[in-house]
Amino acid sequence: MNKTDRLLAIVLELQSREVVRGEELADLFETSLRTIYRDIQALSEAGVPIIGAPGTGYSLMKGYFLPPIHFTVEEAVTLLIGTDFIEQRFDDEYRVRAQAARRKIEAILSESVRDETSRVRKALRLLTPGKPDVLSKEKEYFEKIRLAILEERKIRFHYSKGIGDSKGNYHSDRTVAPYGLVLVEGSWMLVARCDLRQDIRHFRLSRMTELIDLDEQFELPAHFNLREYTPPDDRHLRVRLRFNHDIADKVKESNYHYIEDMEERQDGLHVTLRVRQLDELLQWVLGWGAGVIVLEPESFRKRITEEVQKMLKRY
Repeated sequence: MNKTDRLLAIVLELQSREVVRGEELADLFETSLRTIYRDIQALSEAGVPIIGAPGTGYSLMKGYFLPPIHFTVEEAVTLLIGTDFIEQRFDDEYRVRAQAARRKIEAILSESVRDETSRVRKALRLLTPGKPDVLSKEKEYFEKIRLAILEERKIRFHYSKGIGDSKGNYHSDRTVAPYGLVLVEGSWMLVARCDLRQDIRHFRLSRMTELIDLDEQFELPAHFNLREYTPPDDRHLRVRLRFNHDIADKVKESNYHYIEDMEERQDGLHVTLRVRQLDELLQWVLGWGAGVIVLEPESFRKRITEEVQKMLKRY
């Protein structure tokens, strides 16, 4: 990074944080502390109102903002694709905000950058997975949940699970404290503390119905950070499969989220998966027909055999 780029980056860093120590800037820009001192001096002499001194940290005078920034083609494309994504996957309020942001970004681009950016964007396309009616419901629930998160209000909904519980129940009513929303493999997932389970649980918006807002407030735990949150890995069941060579590429391209390891061998593609319940794999394995065989555990081999026999009786 040359000096001019570094000076601009320092101002942007100061503008986004209240106080930044010189050592932090040196680490961030991979340069010496002495160079940072010289950069701060150069910015001050150029009229940038920086407050602070070596050893205490630096900050910008309140109310100071950079003049309009000139984006490169790559930077402009990055921002505009971001607005495209928000317009597709967020609720109507954010869709309108994304459109407004796109107009503002395009307005400050030079003619040459705007033309080149338009040409690049025409060569790129975001495809949204899922049926229109499912996506519409997800957006509707996304907006309600987003507001409930911001206002720290609990919500209630009817939930349909893909795998039944120990009693064979696939449906339940849940009251939860919504902590955050995560986009997982093209589907929105709610991370929330469930009153029924008294713990953090994950809920697909596409499996929710009858969602209502409640007046009951909750307080987000001080230690919870969605960006740092990692759900506990409770997938304790290990399954090994062998696929025929002629479908190995399709298996690899499936990007199935339960796959832990794959190895090409002479007799086929060996795949190791880890799951919570064996039934989670049942439909996926059956979908490969005679091209796959279960190596272990034996209980899952029997489960597949039973399912195939049931299928044969229907024909």
